[in-house]
Amino acid sequence: MRIIGGQWGSRLVRFPETQSLRPTPDRLRETLFNWLGQDLTGKNCLDLFAGSGALGFEAASRGARQVVLIEHNVSVYHALRKTQALLAAEQVEVHCADAFSFLKTDLRRFDVVFLDPPFHQGLWPRLLEELPGHLTVDARVYVEAEELVAVSDAFELVKQTRAGQVRGLLIKCRSP
Repeated sequence: MRIIGGQWGSRLVRFPETQSLRPTPDRLRETLFNWLGQDLTGKNCLDLFAGSGALGFEAASRGARQVVLIEHNVSVYHALRKTQALLAAEQVEVHCADAFSFLKTDLRRFDVVFLDPPFHQGLWPRLLEELPGHLTVDARVYVEAEELVAVSDAFELVKQTRAGQVRGLLIKCRSP
């Protein structure tokens, strides 16, 4: 997988081949970062189901102040750490943890959150319920799913797209 923009544009990111990894395709990443703006300078980002790290490393490449990658699979976690070292990505923090455990124990708030959980596991209602306490006032959340996600009343849809069998949505919390 190739980083498409920013300081590491065109650099390859390697990751182990596992059945559960679905790196976000270039076209979808390009659309997402057009939505977010090409420059993420000063933003704190969370990639809650990091997988290949495509979204998190792309955010770091585009100037994010901090990028937190959460990955449950140990071999994939080690690959993310190797990529972090290879890129000398000091603003990237990699944790081997369950996404829900991380949300329960980490109190930071993020400007951009990437949510690309394993498909067909019904995680969306719980994720969208637990996420608002981790968001800054104007935070954006990118959702990648196999089908249209029913967004709770706490969120509003900003943008959406489809690439093959994958849907991409950009949402934000509604104002109180």
